[in-house]
Amino acid sequence: MSTRFLVIFVLILACASAPARAQDVAAPFDADLQRLAEILGGLHYLRGICGTNEGNKWRSEMQALIDAETPSGERRTRMIAGFNRGYNGFQQTYRSCTPAATVAIRRYVEEGSKISRDLTARYAN
Repeated sequence: MSTRFLVIFVLILACASAPARAQDVAAPFDADLQRLAEILGGLHYLRGICGTNEGNKWRSEMQALIDAETPSGERRTRMIAGFNRGYNGFQQTYRSCTPAATVAIRRYVEEGSKISRDLTARYAN
């Protein structure tokens, strides 16, 4: 389900954000995108230590989000910083997969799904 929500989200953003890309101004959903980027960073780290053998799946999802939104300048920097913040935050806390890490994964997938649904409902044409 998590890949599904991200694919749908990326496709909708590609369609909905064309005017924002042209001007590279802050979009009304930038805070949500930054949070989603942070979630993807956290999932990239946590799923790696929990032995899911997903490789760079979550990093690739982040790249797909950036490719769809095509931010430049400060917007791009903020999105990448969000991903890194999510990754580094869990890297400092967890060295191995624990029950708490598993709970964090579940909650992040749920939160990312909710953000995706909300953005889709609010900004899809």
